[in-house]
Formats: sequence, structure tokens, C-alpha cells
Amino acid sequence: MGSRFINIQFPFQDDPDGKFLKMNSESKKAIKSDLVHLLLTNKGERLYMPDFGANLRQYIFEQNDGVTSTAITNEINQAIKKFIPNLNVTQLTSTPSTDNTHAVVVKIDYTVTTGTFKSSDFVTLKF
Repeated sequence: MGSRFINIQFPFQDDPDGKFLKMNSESKKAIKSDLVHLLLTNKGERLYMPDFGANLRQYIFEQNDGVTSTAITNEINQAIKKFIPNLNVTQLTSTPSTDNTHAVVVKIDYTVTTGTFKSSDFVTLKF
């Protein structure tokens, strides 16, 4: 019996086994890929799901201040609650980058509860 695949791996890579793209077969990697896909997608980009995404690119040329940081945090929280309900955000920070005054670093610490199993991980985005 072949492997069971859950979703597309991120970052996208060609699959040497003849599939179009490499796929995830582990739940932990699949949840992380789902989260990254959600955050990097703008609303309206996904066919037949116009509300899918987080619209984070709209903050690229905004002021790097507390108001923008709060808006980014709210946008991420709303998207996660709607599209990945089994992912519980334990900590979400949005801070100016230390090496670039024009960048923001967003770190999301999360826990995934699936039935009786629980796992923790994090994602860091810089834009």
C-alpha cells in the first residue's frame, strides 16, 4: 500500500516520484504548510473561496508602527479562526525587524489539537 498524502508541501518543489508537486504525509508538516498557504494568500486569489487568505500584502507600504502591527495581528487571528479551527494560537507577535527598519517579523506560536494528540510548533514571517 502506498503512502497517504495530506496536502502540498511548502515551499513548493518538484516531485521526483512523478507527482506534480511534493506532498506532505505527516500531520505536523501539513498543518504548518496549511498555515503558510493561508497567510501568503490574499483574499480573492483562491478560486471558489473568495474569503480565503489573510491580506497581509496590503500592509507592505504602511507605517511600521503599533497600529499596523495590531492590524496584522488581527488579520492573522481572524484568518486562522475561520480556516484552521483546530489550530490554537498561543502567542502571536508582530515586531519591527532588527536588521531592517522597513520590515516586520511576525512569529506565531501555536498548538494543534487533533483528537487525543497535541503538538506545538511556530511559524515566522518577515515582510
